Amino acid sequence: MGVFSKVHRFHNAGEDPNVNNVSNFGVPEYSLFTSTKILSLHHHIDITDSGERVVYQARSKVISLHDKTDLFTAAGKQVAHIERKLLSFHERHYITMANGQEFQLSNEIFHIIKDVTNIEGLGWRLKGNILGLNFELYDEYGNIIAVIGQKMLSFHDKYCIDIYKREHEEKVVAILVALQHMIRDREASRSSSGSGSSN
Repeated sequence: MGVFSKVHRFHNAGEDPNVNNVSNFGVPEYSLFTSTKILSLHHHIDITDSGERVVYQARSKVISLHDKTDLFTAAGKQVAHIERKLLSFHERHYITMANGQEFQLSNEIFHIIKDVTNIEGLGWRLKGNILGLNFELYDEYGNIIAVIGQKMLSFHDKYCIDIYKREHEEKVVAILVALQHMIRDREASRSSSGSGSSN
């Protein structure tokens, strides 16, 4: 499926990457895959490799004002801590890596045509459909780092991450987890405002 889809970037473990991704960026070094457990007291995301082995796990409490999330390796070693800033018009999330490196994601929600998501502290940029989580991640020199695609019609929020720069793997995974939380917050806000207006 990944070979024949020219628009949608998602592919399952064992499938070839999207044909346009390969044409534009070459063959990725490898791919990772995420799946969110939705029926849980904690917001839990598994990140697996092409052999469907768990590589990382992200865990956060459902009831948390700051939406605190921790990313671990499969062996339990902490990789990153992710936290939402309250009272911000930019849907800001802070990411602190285990080595102490810090950066922020801020979504400029007042852009009507498309989302603009900044990665402050790294100099990286996102390009593509952020809300649909089909996008490319570039470094400060404009080199491709990763391409991320979401599976359509999935009840478990499945994504694939085609990695082009292995040395940035942990930061890429942390960014994807933060973006999933930002999108979940956006959807919750829309549904609550919709129900409020209907009342």
